[in-house]
Amino acid sequence: MAADIQRWSKRQKMEVVLRLLRGESLDDVSRDVKVEISRLEEWRANGLHGLQEALKERGGDPMQAQLNEVNRRLGELIMENELLRIKASRAPGFPLGRSRK
Repeated sequence: MAADIQRWSKRQKMEVVLRLLRGESLDDVSRDVKVEISRLEEWRANGLHGLQEALKERGGDPMQAQLNEVNRRLGELIMENELLRIKASRAPGFPLGRSRK
């Protein structure tokens, strides 16, 4: 029976589970794809669990949005500082360099 073992990709399993969710009978699908009913039931249960988990996620974390905004502003300030440093280095008689305290 080892020759009957087949590896199923996620996509193939998903297509089989979708057939079951559309209402095809377990018996018909089992005969068609040559997979035991118990395995099909397991795939269907795992698929439904994954769907439930995916739908639980919130649409956007407010703390992450605030962190993203802070990082964006920090990037702007770093760039502005660098541009001012370049401009200052070109100004005549302006000492450039950092203090050495």
